[in-house]
Amino acid sequence: MHKQQNIIEAVKKNDMEAVKKLLSGGADVNTRDKSGRSLLLIATIQQQAEMAKLLVTHGADVNLQADNLDSPFLYAGASGQTALVKLFLANGARFDRFNRYNGTALIPACERGHVETVTILANTKGFPIDHVNRLGWTALLEAVILGNGSESYRQIVQILKDAGANLTIADKDGVTPLQHARSRGFKEIAEILER
Repeated sequence: MHKQQNIIEAVKKNDMEAVKKLLSGGADVNTRDKSGRSLLLIATIQQQAEMAKLLVTHGADVNLQADNLDSPFLYAGASGQTALVKLFLANGARFDRFNRYNGTALIPACERGHVETVTILANTKGFPIDHVNRLGWTALLEAVILGNGSESYRQIVQILKDAGANLTIADKDGVTPLQHARSRGFKEIAEILER
């Protein structure tokens, strides 16, 4: 237990040398804290890219989910950490693990306007671009409904369209992305969806 607590603290402090030493001394790279957060998830939450790389190099699981269902991959997508999204995609990120809203890494990335992250995920072979979350929304619906119609959201809608997203999947009330865009006065987004 002592070793586990030490490595959790070392990751939280972003102490690369201590983490290397503990890992070479046999500490489990997939150690979790009291909330079920893995070392890699802690590093991802704290935006410690170098620490995350070190842990992945030692075999950390990019899909391990905490009690709240966050995983390193899902969190990196939601927070727009593109370098980590790429790293996790290259190291076994799974597309059939979902967050507490039953969403993918792409859906919150669209909601929060992370253009670069959306570009990568939407164009990753096999990624479920049209996945519907618990709210009944796709990534496209989230970009329109929860976005503000600004340039980054216009880019995201274009990226999703270009990547082959289904533009006609409606929400639980039968309202399509185009209808939402029009009702919000997002003229440019409506034009992208009409083309």
